[in-house]
Amino acid sequence: MFARLIAAGFEITIKNHAGAIFSVDFSPEAAEIETALIEMKIPVEELVASGGGEAKSTQRLRKRLYEGGWQKHNFHFEQRIDGIAQVSITHEIDHIRRSAGGVIALEIEWNNKDPFFDRDLENFHRLHAQSAISMGAIITRGSGMQAAMGGLVERCLIKHGVVDEDGLKAFEMKDRTARQREIVTKLTAAGMDYPAAFAKQFVADKFGTATTHWGKLEERVQRGVGNPCPLLLIGLPLSIVVE
Repeated sequence: MFARLIAAGFEITIKNHAGAIFSVDFSPEAAEIETALIEMKIPVEELVASGGGEAKSTQRLRKRLYEGGWQKHNFHFEQRIDGIAQVSITHEIDHIRRSAGGVIALEIEWNNKDPFFDRDLENFHRLHAQSAISMGAIITRGSGMQAAMGGLVERCLIKHGVVDEDGLKAFEMKDRTARQREIVTKLTAAGMDYPAAFAKQFVADKFGTATTHWGKLEERVQRGVGNPCPLLLIGLPLSIVVE
């Protein structure tokens, strides 16, 4: 399964027989995911311009999935006794895909706080236990992209000749806080050039170890979070970033 993605450097983890389920019940849907991702490109400028939020490339991926039938959905459960609701729970899923074989739930965690992985996996577990979904999938930043983020941002600023705070205006970034500017100022005063100083602060602040990326997702899955729901996990590789 997903041979093209693996060949292109995507990290793929399949758990709890998700591969068998995809191959038998969701072969067309697997092809939809693979095609959408194999064509995905992220201009490095979007990493900076997003300010750590969802990049335009990720928004384009969402739009493509929506147009292909992978719609946002709220699952609502109620437990009633004698007609009176005792428990009421809502699970919002970014993308679900319905077919004759069942329902796939998919979340894109580009850059949230890492506890969102717990939320996603626990949602999958509960929805699968209620037969509301057949399996769950999560797409996030891969380990190679995460490790290279500092260098990507630094080279981007060098490429565009950014040597001070004013140069960032070209990226139409959100206003930076006084704390963020102060950290960069201290780093440059200590002898670091501006692109390196900005990249160090920016990546630590916006793409740090406590955000959603492959390593944090693996930690949860290795602990069994989400079991026994069949799972497909995909890490976006460094190779899709265009410098």
